[in-house]
Amino acid sequence: MPKTKPSQFLYIGLLSLAGVLVLLLIIGTIFGVARSSGARPLFSLGKSGGASVQTSAAADDIRVFSGLGRLRIPLSNSSTLILSIAFPYPAHDTAFTEELAAKIGEFRSLAAGYFSTLPADKIVNLDEETAKQEILTRYNAILRLGQISTIYFSDMMIIDGNL
Repeated sequence: MPKTKPSQFLYIGLLSLAGVLVLLLIIGTIFGVARSSGARPLFSLGKSGGASVQTSAAADDIRVFSGLGRLRIPLSNSSTLILSIAFPYPAHDTAFTEELAAKIGEFRSLAAGYFSTLPADKIVNLDEETAKQEILTRYNAILRLGQISTIYFSDMMIIDGNL
């Protein structure tokens, strides 16, 4: 009979531990449901120094949208324009950010449509500021939740197709 005594202790101990864990889980659930949604966390990992943590993005947080990638646009004189387009947008405006992401295909088509219809003489002496303004106007015409204020061209080069 001495063999059953330790196994009984083990069984009672494990059963008690399981009971305590279930009780803690129930109390934590009740406490979590009863707390208001704006309440501060009870515990935080790392050193916060007593300062409150800002969870939302700052109102002046500006990011650069470069999701259009590198465009390869066939031109009217059988050359190819390689161009990357980027523009700043407010990071805190999630609806506008989602609209920008949803319209990537349209942005690419608008830029390709503008450059591919330029006459050959305008392509050789391309006025970058005029092109930026025209692309900006076309982009803003399709946007509903915000507007783009500035547009940047990078990696802009024309590969001559008559070589």
